[in-house]
Amino acid sequence: MNLSLRKVALTASALLFAGQLMAEPKRPECIAPASPGGGFDLTCKLAQSALINEKILTKPMRVTYMPGGVGAVAYNAVVAQRPADAGTLVAWSSGSLLNLAQGKFGRFDETNVRWLAAVGTSYGAIAVKSDSPYKNLDDLVQALKKDPSKVVIGSGGTVGSQDWMQTALIAKAAGINPRDLRYVALEGGGEIATALLGGHIQVGSTDISDSMPHIQSGDMRLLAVFADKRLDEPEMKDIPTAKEQGYDIVWPVVRGFYLGPKVSDEDYAWWKNAFDKLLASEDFAKLRDQRELFPFAMTGPELDTYVKKQVADYKVLAKEFGLIQ
Repeated sequence: MNLSLRKVALTASALLFAGQLMAEPKRPECIAPASPGGGFDLTCKLAQSALINEKILTKPMRVTYMPGGVGAVAYNAVVAQRPADAGTLVAWSSGSLLNLAQGKFGRFDETNVRWLAAVGTSYGAIAVKSDSPYKNLDDLVQALKKDPSKVVIGSGGTVGSQDWMQTALIAKAAGINPRDLRYVALEGGGEIATALLGGHIQVGSTDISDSMPHIQSGDMRLLAVFADKRLDEPEMKDIPTAKEQGYDIVWPVVRGFYLGPKVSDEDYAWWKNAFDKLLASEDFAKLRDQRELFPFAMTGPELDTYVKKQVADYKVLAKEFGLIQ
């Protein structure tokens, strides 16, 4: 083995050993970078339950909320003010990566945090109230073609957000200028559901995991889910995909956690080992399923590579829609 390979092997062994010996963080916290009730909240509470269930943490991790810019406020706060805080996890989603691709997190980019774990995936969806006149995706498209200003669409974030991108892709497929659509910018899935059920918007561009409690209560319907094929869960099997309705749109919503940029290698290794253990656990799989998330497990360097590729891909999409130069 040459010298450089030996160094890599020794570093990996040292990190693994350190991760096994490190004490758990004294004040573990998960920041959900939005208001309560949406996907970031769901992601933090999944980890909160799982880390206690697996006895990785001896006391529950608290969940705090830091809304603003669909992740931008939390990202900047952690990088600039709490970069070495080993006890602080922050939830992220594919929407966070899309915003990073457009430079919406200010002076920081995807290289400024330590990407820790991806723990599951959901899929984008188009939601309406249960008594909506739109019975399928084509009903909505025809209404948009007739007069896009008459349909009020709520999305998490402003133009260029993940939720905006979902409806922009529908508009593009239907020959409508996405800029003609009428948007109300909201802060995450919880606010979208509240606005939709309150009659303040007519359509919610959201994701399926945020929506299922309201679907199951009978308050909302999904016109489409942006998955490759119908989902297998009993309560989801009747929800049509956009593809089967003639709109070739697939939009996975991966969810996970990152740490501050100056968290030590030892502390990072402790958390990585913790999530490797969780992601291999059958109990964790049950908790994930209860939150309407599907398997997507990735940690450490593999996740870092995935994130950077996704950001690069999203930059191409953002250029196509004229969101960045």
